[in-house]
Amino acid sequence: MLRNEAYENHRIYKEKTKTFHDKYISRKKFDVGQKVWLYDSRLKLFPGKLKSKWKGPYVVEETYDHGAVMIKDPKSDHNFKVNGQRLKHYIEHERLVEKEILLLKEIQE
Repeated sequence: MLRNEAYENHRIYKEKTKTFHDKYISRKKFDVGQKVWLYDSRLKLFPGKLKSKWKGPYVVEETYDHGAVMIKDPKSDHNFKVNGQRLKHYIEHERLVEKEILLLKEIQE
């Protein structure tokens, strides 16, 4: 009887922690051909505050229903499958720099 209560309390605790954890998982949608950053969790050789742990950009080749994403390295044409939680969207800054230069030229004239 005491053992059954312990099992029941353990089951309730596990359900509560799972719902709490699932509430904070971020679901990201990636499209084929989109550029992404890859989080490098193995970066332990040169620990430092300013060293970036994000590598890329990589190109999305294929997405799967369970959250995995097939990405391609454009430099080496190497394909590999990673968990979608290790990726984030790549935003190209070149457009922003070009717009700032154009605005500066307009102000000078």
